[in-house]
Amino acid sequence: MAKRILVVEDNDLNRKLFCDVLRSQGYAVEPVGDGLDALDRARQFVPNLVIMDIQLPNVSGLDLIEAAKKDPVLRSIPILAVTAYAGKGDEERIREAGAEGYLAKPVSIGPFMQAVRALL
Repeated sequence: MAKRILVVEDNDLNRKLFCDVLRSQGYAVEPVGDGLDALDRARQFVPNLVIMDIQLPNVSGLDLIEAAKKDPVLRSIPILAVTAYAGKGDEERIREAGAEGYLAKPVSIGPFMQAVRALL
């Protein structure tokens, strides 16, 4: 059975790219464009991995990571955080929130797939 990946990304182009690349590698993918839907969709889809954009409208990806790690159903699911705002201290803050992986945008396919495989 294919590993399941939830992709939380508000940018349509990035979300489509992540989903297309993951599907081409045989993963089952569930795209989420609105961070407010992310935790409910994660509970329904029960992914093996969550790819989480940090800069989302309406809610911070950091807040979503912290909430997921406090949720008894979601806490064991690894999270790969992706962000365009990779300033000093950002990776540390993101990992402290509970993300197991971190990538700065723009994301290249090779390192992206390496990070995905490492967390699965």
